Amino acid sequence: MDNALVIGGTRFIGRHLVSELLDGGYAVTIFNRGNHDNPFEDDPRVQHVQGDRTDDEALRTAKLTVDPDAVFDCVAYKPAEVASAVDIFADVDAYVYISSGAAYGREVIPKRENETPLCDCTDEQAADDSGASYGPRKAEGDRVVFEAASRGINAMSVRPCIVYGPEDYTERLDYWIDRVLNYDRVVVPGDGTNVWHRAYVEDVASAMRVVAEEGEAGEAYNVGDRRVVTLEEMVQVIADAAGTDVEVVHAGERELAATDLSMDDFILYRGYPHVLATDKLARLGWESTPVEEAMRRSVAAHRDSDRDGSEHDPGRDAEERLYRGYPHVLATDKLARLGWESTPVEEAMRRSVADHRDSDRDGSEHDPGRDAEERVLSILDTL
Repeated sequence: MDNALVIGGTRFIGRHLVSELLDGGYAVTIFNRGNHDNPFEDDPRVQHVQGDRTDDEALRTAKLTVDPDAVFDCVAYKPAEVASAVDIFADVDAYVYISSGAAYGREVIPKRENETPLCDCTDEQAADDSGASYGPRKAEGDRVVFEAASRGINAMSVRPCIVYGPEDYTERLDYWIDRVLNYDRVVVPGDGTNVWHRAYVEDVASAMRVVAEEGEAGEAYNVGDRRVVTLEEMVQVIADAAGTDVEVVHAGERELAATDLSMDDFILYRGYPHVLATDKLARLGWESTPVEEAMRRSVAAHRDSDRDGSEHDPGRDAEERLYRGYPHVLATDKLARLGWESTPVEEAMRRSVADHRDSDRDGSEHDPGRDAEERVLSILDTL
């Protein structure tokens, strides 16, 4: 195979896929509506056919124009779109559909192809555009691929988990990078051990190429970082990649509720671990980028962009209120190594009390109200 048609191709995953295919020696044509800037506009190796992927006649025209060996479908969001595509491209050597880890319909660890059940999909969900139906729609697209393969069509699918990396217009990871770069304390919901498997975008692109070249018709392949990290570990990996230090502040449901926040207000938090098994894809020869290197590239791309993830911001004011209820302790060993010594607390307080007695200070501006305190004390006496 050496002639590829990418449906999409100008934004996040598709953009990296085009680069991956070019590096692999493919002639590449992208098919899209032209609604987004084309990063390959000045690259003579990449041709552009304009059209709407929901227009079957436009897809047929693209097929006749390009005569592709491999088709990569980056923007199929409804089962009907997948059904049209597998029929139109029925004679290509490989049709690769981007599904999703959200297609799985049962919470198990890890989720495995051909083992973990997929979501059901009603007729209403199949035609829906909401986020709530995303997983069912992707699952039904997988079933279309499987049915097509049973008819001799070389159709396959890849199921990435949460995708991150350069050019990520969702800005999910950008929120966390921005926090680490701009603040020395970062709130992480829960105890920091929650897991939502992530996949570096360049690895998703290479997975699609590998599946087209080595995959088996009618099969799905999970894609995710080979090393799974917790949310707290992710924050630390970001800090290491950025060359900075960060203090992670854990906040449980009770602490968050006191500031009108919840666990789910923090992007990339998930209560139940979401982990995809990737050994099936690895057996095809696919390899993932080490998490540290993937994050280094992601942080560098963030710094060169105007992305800040602000749409996912739960509210820094609320976080600051949370910090005020969190123990604030500074390590002083670094200063002590210079020979500095602190006054014993008892002696420091003796001097402070003596000074207070000689002054007219009474701290009344900070008084919460003695009457209220007396009522609290009387209640406590009855317990």
